Amino acid sequence: MKTPAFWYRPAGLAAWTLAPIGALYGLAGRLRMAKGTPYEAGVPVLCVGNLVAGGAGKTPVCIAVAEALRARGVAAHFLTRGHGGRERGPLPIDLARHGADDVGDEALLLAEHAPCWVARDRAEGARAAEAAGAGAIVMDDGFQNPGLAKNCSLVVVDGGVGFGNGRLVPAGPLREPVACGLARADAVVVMGEDRAGVERLVGGALPVLHARLEPAGEAMDLSGRAVLAFAGIGRPEKFFATLEALGARVVERVGFADHHPYRPEEIMALADRAAGLGAMPVTTAKDAARLPAALRSLVRVVPVRAVWREPALLDRLLDTVLTRGGSHGQAA
Repeated sequence: MKTPAFWYRPAGLAAWTLAPIGALYGLAGRLRMAKGTPYEAGVPVLCVGNLVAGGAGKTPVCIAVAEALRARGVAAHFLTRGHGGRERGPLPIDLARHGADDVGDEALLLAEHAPCWVARDRAEGARAAEAAGAGAIVMDDGFQNPGLAKNCSLVVVDGGVGFGNGRLVPAGPLREPVACGLARADAVVVMGEDRAGVERLVGGALPVLHARLEPAGEAMDLSGRAVLAFAGIGRPEKFFATLEALGARVVERVGFADHHPYRPEEIMALADRAAGLGAMPVTTAKDAARLPAALRSLVRVVPVRAVWREPALLDRLLDTVLTRGGSHGQAA
C-alpha cells in the first residue's frame, strides 16, 4: 500500500481512531520479540534496520557498510527476507536466474555488490552464509526479528520526516515505540538533512551518523533534461527531490506503493505520457528491478549511494564490532 499521508502529519482523527489497533500491534511485537532464544552466529552480524514501515534508506546503508567491511578484508554477505518475492530460502541470489518475483527487489540490488542470501528464517540464513564462507553478515532489515542475535544494530531514520506522528501502525508509521527501539540500537543513521530533529531526540544516548543519498553513475547528465519521474518506494517524494537537486526538470511525478509490481501496460503508458511531454521516463534502481525485462530499455534508471558526512565515525563503530565479534574471514 502507499504510505498514508496522515502518518507524517500531527496526529488527527485518523490516528486517534486507529490508536487501539496500534496498541494491539505493539503488544504483538513485544510478544514476538520475547519469544525463544536468538541464534548466535559465529561471525559478526550487523543489522541495518529502522523503526518505521516503509523506506528510510536501509539498502544503500547496507551496501556502504559492506564496502567498508570489504576494505578491512572482511568477506561480508548480505542477509534479507526477500520482501515481495516467493522464495523462502535460505537461498543464495543468482542474478542470472532470479528476478524480483522470486526474491524481491532489495535482494537483487544487494547481490550486485556482495553475496546475498534470502531467508524468511534469519537464523537459517545466517547458518547458510557462515557455511558459504561469510566473514560477517550485513542484515537488511530484521531489527524487529528476534531469531538472530545482532552484534551491532544501526537504526536508519529519514531526516526529512523522522518518526512521523509517533504512533504505531496503522495509526502511524512506527513498528515499535521509539524508546524501545533505540534502547536496542547501537547507533542511529540520519539520512539527509535532519529537519525532524532526530539527533535532538536521541539526545546523546547513542552515536548519530549522518549520511546522504547521492546519485551514482551517469545521473549528472540529467541536468536540464525534462523527465517524467515515477517510483514505488516508501517515500517517492525523496526520489523526485533528488532529481530536482540534480537540475532535472521534473515535469510529472507518479508515485506507486512500495514494492509495486509493474505491469507492461503501466510502463507503456508512462513511456507514452513522457513522450507526449517531451520528457524522459526515469525511476530508481530499486524500481528497475521490478520492471518487465523487455521494457527496461524504455526507462532511465538513477542509482544512488550512501555517502557519509564523517566516515571516521563508521570506521570506529566497525572496529569495535569486529573486535568484540570474534574472528572473521578474509575477502576474496
